[in-house]
Amino acid sequence: MDALRTGDRGLFGPSSVTWQMHGDPMMWVAGIRALYLQALHPRAVRGVLQNSDFRRDAWGRLMRTANFVGTATYGTTEAAEQAGARVRKIHTLLKATDPDTGERYRIDEPELLLWVHCAEIDSYLHVLRRSGFPLTDAHADRYIDEHRVSARLVGLDPTDVPASRAELAAYFEKVLPELAAGPEARDVDDFLSRPPTHPLLVPARALVWRRVARLAYAALPPYAHELYGRPAPAPSTVTRRLRVTGTLLRCVPARLRWQLPPKHILRAMARLGPGSRPAPYKVGR
Repeated sequence: MDALRTGDRGLFGPSSVTWQMHGDPMMWVAGIRALYLQALHPRAVRGVLQNSDFRRDAWGRLMRTANFVGTATYGTTEAAEQAGARVRKIHTLLKATDPDTGERYRIDEPELLLWVHCAEIDSYLHVLRRSGFPLTDAHADRYIDEHRVSARLVGLDPTDVPASRAELAAYFEKVLPELAAGPEARDVDDFLSRPPTHPLLVPARALVWRRVARLAYAALPPYAHELYGRPAPAPSTVTRRLRVTGTLLRCVPARLRWQLPPKHILRAMARLGPGSRPAPYKVGR
């Protein structure tokens, strides 16, 4: 086996659960689930929609989020810290307004940042496990604990962030009364169902994107389906579809998938050597 070269392993490193998980193609489905879930917190989603033209630049926003996750996972320590500093600086400049009360509030309030963080981590973990990525409960706890590092990057105190499945479940139980499918959540739902695209790509949107979005929606927790008011297939059906999708996507050679910009994984392997290649069988080593 190729030995790892001496080099900056970043915030997580090749021995982490995060390093292996984030190279999986089902992360894209998980990311869409996270958007559906994040939109159910009225104050959080309001902060996004009032400070960006989500409909015009939704793809750009999705790619910037993916780039941040990739940099935090596979970039050097310096690159990850710089990416976090940029996010924190942008957040300090932005505010949102509650249309019902007129309250102006900062979008970097800890409770809002924590919701966005937990919705992402829960989605990544839930979709990958359910689609067949080999993770034990201990691996799942380790993954959640590892991401107190990424929480710090966006401005959270790691000691205030869930560090296990039990703590994450307790957090969602606590925040559930605050969730609602308000107008902003409906906007996000509508966009994810029918994203604007070039007329020539409309058939592809109907054939590919809607199926992916529906699968991501179906993978949401039951309370999310209730809030959106749209039912989902039976859990066993959703799990079967996630496993089939995961199997198909994982048949695409990793080297081919990783060629897509910005090539975080390939750059990390060039820095640390072939032995740093992410792979499911390396989890827990």
